[in-house]
Amino acid sequence: MKLTTILFFLFFTSLNLFGIEIDILKYGADPTAKTLNTKIIQKAIDECSLNGGGKVLFPPGTYLSGTIILKNNVELHLTFGATLLASAEHIDFPRQPQPGYRSQYDIGGWYSLLYAEGVTNIAITGFGTIDGQGAMQMPLPNAKNGSMDGRPRNILFISCKHIVIKDITLKNSGIWNQHYLNSEDILIDHIKVYNHSNRNNDGIDIDGCRRVILSNSIIDSEDDAICLKSTGPAPCEDIIINNCIASSFCNGIKMGTESSGGFRNINISDCIVKPSIHPEKPTGNMSERGITGVSLEIVDGGAMEGISVNNITIEGTNCPVYVRLGGRGRIYMEDMDTPEIGSMKNIIISNITAYNSGNYACSVTGIPGHYVENIQLNNFNITQIGGLGKGDYLPSIDRVDESVKGYPQPTVWKNLPVTGLFLRHVKNISVNGFMIQTIEKDPRPTIMADDVHQLRIKNVTIGDNCSDGVPFVQRNV
Repeated sequence: MKLTTILFFLFFTSLNLFGIEIDILKYGADPTAKTLNTKIIQKAIDECSLNGGGKVLFPPGTYLSGTIILKNNVELHLTFGATLLASAEHIDFPRQPQPGYRSQYDIGGWYSLLYAEGVTNIAITGFGTIDGQGAMQMPLPNAKNGSMDGRPRNILFISCKHIVIKDITLKNSGIWNQHYLNSEDILIDHIKVYNHSNRNNDGIDIDGCRRVILSNSIIDSEDDAICLKSTGPAPCEDIIINNCIASSFCNGIKMGTESSGGFRNINISDCIVKPSIHPEKPTGNMSERGITGVSLEIVDGGAMEGISVNNITIEGTNCPVYVRLGGRGRIYMEDMDTPEIGSMKNIIISNITAYNSGNYACSVTGIPGHYVENIQLNNFNITQIGGLGKGDYLPSIDRVDESVKGYPQPTVWKNLPVTGLFLRHVKNISVNGFMIQTIEKDPRPTIMADDVHQLRIKNVTIGDNCSDGVPFVQRNV
């Protein structure tokens, strides 16, 4: 029996051992979206939990609500045809008390449609929908800018244990769609996410969590689709992501940017990254093609170690694979010291198929005096659009800014002076099986290395439109 099946069976069975089932219609809920149901839904959850736990049932209909707080041993079950619809009024989303776990983006309490802190055995299941009405979620008056302006998430669970999210559709959040923070033993399976209604519209953020499985899900988002973060002292560790389809105008599968607690023991496999199906073009720092397929980043301190990325198909992003150790040094609480430069080591990225890629090229880069270490790149098969001429790309290694404190994204460089793979400040790296071809002529060399130690390259295949006969450029190698 697969690990995902075992975990789901254990978590879900633990909830359904309790015999209580509460139908919110019997509590007087309005399924027409005309009146607010917050108090009715909350009463059903509270009574379910107080009586030992069980299921709170949403029959078909549309239920308008503000913030709902989940309690111990409660499963919200949205049947097919049921929609939990977020109110568009600020007053219906009171700021929650300051949680015990402190992290970035916490302005003294959080805003969310579904919220829980420090509870155990909670679930959201069923083939219904959670709709955050994100286009109508405006920043609070006089709020901080960016992602701290008070727009509500669809789901925010902090310091919780034993969480199941299954079969549900989540869409249109005011900001990040779902945020799991400093929580553990999480199973997310067969969900659908469509998040294109506002700014900072990530699909899912797993932040400083332990023992997580995300599988069999389809996520389409304006901002990062599947994003692991560490916005506080806790690392993301012991995480499996598999059998997912991720679409984004930004990054398909990403660890970062925030990295305070680091990332350990993470396995990502058998996923597809493809262009978003959202009909409108992106704005700002987004890209209609998507910026990266896979991004691994340590820039705010923390350690990344024990990472396996395998069997990923990437369609149409500007940069298929981006690995970055930087020194941005962002703090997650006021009065903290700037963190020391973090570390990245023991990483394997294998069996990457990327086609219709842009011309940014793949890269693995540290910064002067700080190296990405012990990394294997195996069996890359990349087809890029090509078609560049002189003046369309950075002309040399010297022109590639170190950008030590810059935002970690290949948009800082755009078209590097190399077609396939750029390596800088790396120790002990193996490249085994790298195939690159371009649809149109591209004069850049295939692989470029600068300040790289213990480099092994074999089985490189270069298409006829690549490199003008110069496969490899090196400096201090």
